[in-house]
Amino acid sequence: MTLWTIATAADEARRRATVAVLPIGSFEQHGPHLPLATDTIVASAIATALAERYDLFLLPPITLSCSHEHAAWRGTVSLSSTTLTAIINDVVASLHGQGIDRLVLVNGHGGNYVLSNIVQEANTDRPRLALFPGRQDWDQARHDAGLQSTTHDDMHAGEIETSILLHAAPDAVGSDFGTADHLTERPHLLTLGMTAYTSTGVIGQPSLAAEAKGQAVLASLARSFEDTLTMLTRQ
Repeated sequence: MTLWTIATAADEARRRATVAVLPIGSFEQHGPHLPLATDTIVASAIATALAERYDLFLLPPITLSCSHEHAAWRGTVSLSSTTLTAIINDVVASLHGQGIDRLVLVNGHGGNYVLSNIVQEANTDRPRLALFPGRQDWDQARHDAGLQSTTHDDMHAGEIETSILLHAAPDAVGSDFGTADHLTERPHLLTLGMTAYTSTGVIGQPSLAAEAKGQAVLASLARSFEDTLTMLTRQ
């Protein structure tokens, strides 16, 4: 599966898309069986599926974001929410300069809370930005793919992320994912960070993952996106 755009300037001149898709990942711990770039791979896989299905302008991913709750693990690198906001605003301005005034932020990292505020502020007069997938999109994808875990329990490096990587980047998944399960509540996550609730970095059940589930999740999200795209382009 091709995760990064290989389009040329000539390709985009022919496409003349009015909607761009920006994958936003992270670089943070994902337990012993998934790479630091997991969220970037997930966001890129989703964005690629959307761009291919709807013929949109696919941008390269933002590979660092707001991963402060994972800071205790070596290898995690974060941006401040202010920096992430500035990057996205610069992308919006650059796209506008070439006549593309609709942007979809495809978020692969749950800790990027600031993205909701960016989208709200951009849409005060008319729809310009969208954030995808939303909770309903993820829930529908879980149902369509036959996942056994819930969104609440499967928080990090669990069934859904491992399944997507088994499909999109199978060589990046460690063989020990079948023994990495860890479930727990985390009532004070924003205050205490992940280490208060997991020693491995996993909160979920990666043992339930399968390549076919990852493929089905991406297919479901691509279908669900039609509603978001219609909303974004109707004005």
